[in-house]
Amino acid sequence: MPFTSLGLSETLIKALINQKFTIPTPIQIAAIPAILDKKDVLGIAKTGSGKTASYVLPLLMNLQQKLKIKNRHADVLVLVPTRELAEQVKDVFQVFSQALPERIKTLAVYGGVSINPQMMALQGVNVLVATPGRLLELINSNAVDISGIETLVLDEADKLLNLGFQEELNRIISLLPLKRQNILLSATLNDDLRNIEQILLHDPVVIKIEQEEASLDLINQIAYIISKEGKGPFLRYLIEHHEMKQVLVFASSVSTADAIVNKLRKNNFNAKAIHSKKSQGARTDALIQFKSGSVRILVATDLMARGIDISDLPFVINYELPRSPKDYIHRIGRTGRAGSAGEAISLVSQDELHHFEVIQKKMGKQVNIIDAENIR
Repeated sequence: MPFTSLGLSETLIKALINQKFTIPTPIQIAAIPAILDKKDVLGIAKTGSGKTASYVLPLLMNLQQKLKIKNRHADVLVLVPTRELAEQVKDVFQVFSQALPERIKTLAVYGGVSINPQMMALQGVNVLVATPGRLLELINSNAVDISGIETLVLDEADKLLNLGFQEELNRIISLLPLKRQNILLSATLNDDLRNIEQILLHDPVVIKIEQEEASLDLINQIAYIISKEGKGPFLRYLIEHHEMKQVLVFASSVSTADAIVNKLRKNNFNAKAIHSKKSQGARTDALIQFKSGSVRILVATDLMARGIDISDLPFVINYELPRSPKDYIHRIGRTGRAGSAGEAISLVSQDELHHFEVIQKKMGKQVNIIDAENIR
């Protein structure tokens, strides 16, 4: 099914062609017409499935029609769990809105940076993308009024709830008008999500795009048994041996991520860390440099992975295993995207072996496990 059959305007179709979008994904096919009809939507689909464009495109079209009537306040509020995702969503809105005849202003607001410039930039905003904490700060400062919001989007709703934003979400929802369109998008469906779904959604269009095994089949998974002490040297060996020009390394804590980067730099590897303790400027710069290829190795924590969306990323390395099998699938899903093959390597110590067996069982795939001592 082509984009032309989904009810989008000719202008947006041209913008899609310019951005090399050719065939809509399943979530886009189902969500775009429903959102155009201003229905509530619950979309469950894995990261990388095109969820952002599935709501950005129809919301921009609806806004175009509305802007001819009035333009006094933000009409769309998008809540996200991280600063990186806020910037990513804002960029998608801006890319597609540039081609539209009526000007649409999108602003991303989040903590970790000065609030004053964000306050000044709120004038004339049509789409506000926000993390919950900073939005409440702006509301408490009387810098923004959300009582006129007509569409609420919760993007990565599972992470919003997992990261403890429930109380803040409740406060924000209480300030919104009762009559509005609600769009709830998530990679997973759990009990917390069902609870907020019951509060938010009214007769929603429910879209569940099942995890496709084919996407995992594009990823060559290998695990190496290695002692905790040997992980650092072996990581450097892998990067050199495979001549990795761009590799994303996952650590389970901020301190480990920084320690990995320090060791890599001491051994003349170009590496940077991205995690919650870094300033927003440092995080943005590291991501830009990694995407452009000027930084060879990016070391990230699980939370930051939500803002890392790179086409043709060849390598992902799990320096440590995540606690959740779902996070493991999310990590390795940074590679093997958009039809491109990728390689996911896990460094597994003896005390992680049982947990890795659980991950494989949940994933439904067996991973080739090699004793690292036999290959160097």
